[in-house]
Amino acid sequence: MGIYLRCALLCFFVVQFVSGQDLEVQNLNEVLLTSERIEIPFSENSRTIQLITKEDIQKSTASNVAELLQQYAGIDVRRRGVEGTQADLYIRGGSFDQTLVLIDGIKTENPQTGHHTMNMMIPIENIERIEVIKGPAARVYGQNAFTGAINIVTKKQVETSVKGDVGFGSFGQQRYELTGAVNFDNSAHQIHYSNISSDGYRYNTDFKNQNVFLKSKWNTQGIPVDLIATFMERNFGANGFYASPAAKDQYEETQASLIGLSSNFETHNIVLKSKLYWTRGQDMYEFIRDKPEIYRNLHITNKIGGAVDASYRSNLGITGIGLDLARVSIASNNLGDHDRTMVTGFLEHRFHFFDDKFDVTPGIAATYFSDFGFHAFPGIDLGYEIKANFKIYANMGSTYRIPTYTDLYYTSPTTIGNEELEPESALTEELGLKWNSGRFYIDFAAFYRSADNLIDYVKENEDDPWQSQNIQNVSTLGLESTVDYRFSLLKYPQLIRIGYAYLEDDIKNSDFNFSQYSLNSMKHQVNLSLESQLINWLQQSIAFRFVERPDGTNYKVVDAKLTGSIRGFEISAAFNNIFSEAYTETNLVPMPEFNFLAGLSYVFK
Repeated sequence: MGIYLRCALLCFFVVQFVSGQDLEVQNLNEVLLTSERIEIPFSENSRTIQLITKEDIQKSTASNVAELLQQYAGIDVRRRGVEGTQADLYIRGGSFDQTLVLIDGIKTENPQTGHHTMNMMIPIENIERIEVIKGPAARVYGQNAFTGAINIVTKKQVETSVKGDVGFGSFGQQRYELTGAVNFDNSAHQIHYSNISSDGYRYNTDFKNQNVFLKSKWNTQGIPVDLIATFMERNFGANGFYASPAAKDQYEETQASLIGLSSNFETHNIVLKSKLYWTRGQDMYEFIRDKPEIYRNLHITNKIGGAVDASYRSNLGITGIGLDLARVSIASNNLGDHDRTMVTGFLEHRFHFFDDKFDVTPGIAATYFSDFGFHAFPGIDLGYEIKANFKIYANMGSTYRIPTYTDLYYTSPTTIGNEELEPESALTEELGLKWNSGRFYIDFAAFYRSADNLIDYVKENEDDPWQSQNIQNVSTLGLESTVDYRFSLLKYPQLIRIGYAYLEDDIKNSDFNFSQYSLNSMKHQVNLSLESQLINWLQQSIAFRFVERPDGTNYKVVDAKLTGSIRGFEISAAFNNIFSEAYTETNLVPMPEFNFLAGLSYVFK
């Protein structure tokens, strides 16, 4: 598609948006945050939390969680290829090992490496909302929530139906999805299967992704019981994904699965939540595709855990307590066989003063690791409601992360682990405000993080192998803001969202010239989203993002999407990197130029 046609396409989206009249205000819906021990409404929380609703997901240009998260300030998703086949997740300049992902409150971290964090991302078709918790979250979730956490909340209310989706696009991409749901008097069930494949946008970048998602809900004598099961498999050519970009024949197969059982019990002042779960990860890597005799790794990880959380409302406020017990293990031809037991206790209390305008929430999490001993994560949140829908807040928290098995034991011609590594730790302070007028939602936060023993892969000379090391005293200053403007135009909801994030790292006492992961954060990030509808059957969305890293490299990418609904059919056309920006997100892996995906779906009821 020529550049003029792409410009015309972009102009079409803008003209469609600005050509109407009759403005009306649309208010944001209030949501109860359920992933924490103390359940409070989103507007009353005294932390920086980005809420991505079901409507935001449906109207975005994204077809998967990796693309979706890239559209929000403070989140850095560095992809190797498309469709989230392999991607690393960073929040506020932390590494991919320092971000925790939860599904319905179940922690899904992989003890092998944070490279596999995004492997557990379920299809967006099954997501109700995503809660992005920015800043130190170890007090709430335990270790791995070093710089933030992402809780994916799956759909709970489903209509009896069957939905089929097919899609075809650039580079031979094919997408087939089937989603079914059924409701009974005391139970509801949903199942999803998807198969996404492509020939690849360059040599050895073909992939085949399969996803299975199952969720059942029973309500027996007023006590709900939820069962969730997921399985995700990704097989892909990994041209330059790891080691040197010149390693063009790499290949990888990954699997990620989760089975979880949860239940809630509530009275007028007590909420009791319990979870049992099992997660499994498998990673097979070949340096030369189909030649395992040259170099091949196989890692299998398992985690079995359970958690009980309770909150109690009294005249003194809300008290939250919890206990989390988990055992992880790994069997690997490279890393060896290891296991670890973790026991974490949580305690926090939310006080209210001055007619409930001032809230104070101190808390602590304490964890025992069978191989790293005992550690504690204290913190405190403060919030003051200046007036209705206008709040200022501050928080301080200590965070901690023990090394992954890859950090400790990995060995290859290009990478060396370090069994002498010490755990990472940090203290973070944050000051912020949020204001919601219905039409406008504005949040702003400034934070400072002082990290000690930060683990990174570094080297002194370009030809040296990467080695995991503790880098002393890394301080990070950050600013972050999001502005949402929601209104109605011709009686249809519209949204303009602008986000900006700034990070500045101060690295002390380090003599290394090259850093692979942690210290290559986004210095400047700008996100702009426009979601609009002007006629009954057509919606259009545009997403722009600008990223500049500390070495001065930068890129600008524009995506767009049209979605039409006619008599039960939904027709979509997604256009990515409209202006064919040449850029990389990680490890010098070039991202594809202009590409598109056309889709068709139908719902049987």
